[in-house]
Amino acid sequence: MNIEHKLAQLQSRYEELGVALSDPAIYDQPEKLTRITKEHSSLKSLVDDYKKWQNLKSQISGNREIIEQNEDPELTEMASKEVHQLTGELEQLEEKIRMELIPKDPEDSKNAIVEVRAGTGGDEAAIFAGDLFEMYRRYADHRNWNLELMDLHESEKGGYKDIVFKLEGADVFGEMKYESGVHRVQRVPETESQGRVHTSAATVAVLPEAEEVDVRINPADLEFEAYRASGAGGQHVNTTDSAVRIRHVPSGVVVTCQQERSQHKNRDKAMAMLRSKLYENELEKKRSERAAARKTQVSTGDRSAKIRTYNYPQGRLTDHRIGLTLYNLDAIIKGDLSDVIRALRIQDNLERMQEVGEKS
Repeated sequence: MNIEHKLAQLQSRYEELGVALSDPAIYDQPEKLTRITKEHSSLKSLVDDYKKWQNLKSQISGNREIIEQNEDPELTEMASKEVHQLTGELEQLEEKIRMELIPKDPEDSKNAIVEVRAGTGGDEAAIFAGDLFEMYRRYADHRNWNLELMDLHESEKGGYKDIVFKLEGADVFGEMKYESGVHRVQRVPETESQGRVHTSAATVAVLPEAEEVDVRINPADLEFEAYRASGAGGQHVNTTDSAVRIRHVPSGVVVTCQQERSQHKNRDKAMAMLRSKLYENELEKKRSERAAARKTQVSTGDRSAKIRTYNYPQGRLTDHRIGLTLYNLDAIIKGDLSDVIRALRIQDNLERMQEVGEKS
């Protein structure tokens, strides 16, 4: 890839958008204004880095001229040292620019709908599903994201058979998408009298929140059912048929929601879940093709893949996709997921960067 040529093109586009934004007439077209403002803002960092890059190249060139043309040893030594320092800065900046030039996944900026379901392991799996939910809730707090419960079914011994929630904020799906897959826990359950370590599992699915414009659903394809919501142990949450179950007949996808006392609100939430599931099905086809082409290590869609193990006796977390092992499990379970997600994003970006380089 000719980085300079690509950056010059982006600078030209940035300036073109700046001219468009300076035209008062653009404010009469709010949709176009939003689109142009967003694109202009997204290019600013790259354009700023391009200017820094040009400046560094110019300084290096100037110092090399001094070295070649000057016979003063002291001045030559100073110029050589500066060339060495500036070359290091240039290499770091070029690496940053390469990362910024990787085509961004348009889904990354979306909110996310997260499903956590107890897998093998009975009551302990449900308790672990609850632990994972708490981990994500605390991470959302750290990131200043908003969390909204969509649906849940509690387990009698604690935790959840399944829980669905929405996360709203900046770049939510771009961070959370790496959590999709099977999470395995190894620990001694509180009910274990012999002190034996048990292995249980929970499945996490992270879906980009789909807007109505992303998915067109024919009302004739839907089967709607209202029923009475209930909590753990069959205790009724309320005495009206406010819970909602919706089935999309062509795909067989079924969603439920009983969080709200209003049937109307539950229906709205269920439709949001349904749209995201149908949208995810379409995206998964594209992801599978892309992942096969890249032979990617970082799966962001295969929910059957065992991605991570939480080993409590050793205080260890292992992410099997990238061979990452950390010994701060207690902090991670309390919501400190930053190091894990950062490592996964770096690996994914490196693979995408390599893919871009192969195509150029």
